[in-house]
Amino acid sequence: MKVGIQVPATMANLGCGFDCLGLALPIYNTVIVEETVLPGSGIEINIIDEKNPDNALNIPTDKNNIVYKAIELLYSYIGQVPDELKITIKTQIPVARGLGSSASVIVGGLMAANALLRNPADEAVLLSIATEIEGHPDNITPAIKGGVTLSSWEDDGSVVYRKLPWYDDWKVMVCIPDYELATEISRSVLPKEVLLKDAAFNLRRSAMFVEALHTHDSELLKLAMRDRLHQPYRKKLVPGLVAIMDNLRHTNGVLGCFLSGAGPAIGVVSCGANVNEIKDIVANTWRDMNVNTQFYSMPLDNEGAKRIL
Repeated sequence: MKVGIQVPATMANLGCGFDCLGLALPIYNTVIVEETVLPGSGIEINIIDEKNPDNALNIPTDKNNIVYKAIELLYSYIGQVPDELKITIKTQIPVARGLGSSASVIVGGLMAANALLRNPADEAVLLSIATEIEGHPDNITPAIKGGVTLSSWEDDGSVVYRKLPWYDDWKVMVCIPDYELATEISRSVLPKEVLLKDAAFNLRRSAMFVEALHTHDSELLKLAMRDRLHQPYRKKLVPGLVAIMDNLRHTNGVLGCFLSGAGPAIGVVSCGANVNEIKDIVANTWRDMNVNTQFYSMPLDNEGAKRIL
């Protein structure tokens, strides 16, 4: 039996919602898990990245692979040990850019293995296991559910989430620089404690964000996507971030700009106007630093992870 799961890329935090807000994009990784028929064949892991084959060289193909670890946890949940499995990971999501590449393969591996096992784990269990591996639910939840999600990892290990509305006239542009930034490094610069006024600032912005989405309030969204909890500390790891955000904030049609997850990709929400001007601001700022940029303007993926095999 063979199961293939297609999982979307995600953008987390969205400015104000550190470790709790995220959205899904129509860029996909696919994880295929199949039971091998030869006894004693063990675990085989293959990585396929057609655009950047060299990326596959840096991904473990043994039991240290994050997909295998996810599958191992699911098997442990039902009192079994994975054996004789072939795992194929087909990647389209750029790695180490803040686009949820690790979350996507964790989700894909879990859902594929769950289907092989005749679905012993429900959605709540899959969310909990995936978040335990990832460490926060902001990428995991939209990867599974699609759209824009608000989620919380509770003390008992469960994940509470809600999908939020989004509107066709709010366009998302993804700006991806040509260098990587490891999540571990990006999280290492965050302080263990923050000022009360900064925490209160983000609380207000998070409330504004949810209200803006429920009321389709573009003006409120402009205020809502600002942040004082993580982006100010990460700016030194993403040269040009401050200049890009400052310039875009004064560009007509821009509703918000944010560091995607741990970065270095940047997300821009606009009303669809001045697309070329937005691209020029980002591209020119990074070009002056010898950084090239890829741009994607796309709708959200509202479906989330789905079985394709």
